[in-house]
Amino acid sequence: MPIYEYACKACGHQMEAMQKMSDAPLSECPACGKPELAKQISAAGFRLKGGGWYETDFKSGSKKNVAESGSSSASHGCGAGACGCAATK
Repeated sequence: MPIYEYACKACGHQMEAMQKMSDAPLSECPACGKPELAKQISAAGFRLKGGGWYETDFKSGSKKNVAESGSSSASHGCGAGACGCAATK
């Protein structure tokens, strides 16, 4: 479900709301109660909800078992040495 950002034009209150894409935009501000809430233009975040979402679902080849692999790149922050860490040395 997408997470949208809202801001009240009356009091300046800012908030996030998790809504279906088909839901109508919120209009009433929870802080001041006025119908001045406006959806902000931003990169909408989303949450994968429910079972069946795994790290390996969208990987292929040798990258499928990154967490289980004993390679040295799995212990570095970037995971592949792209940042210049010890994984590339």
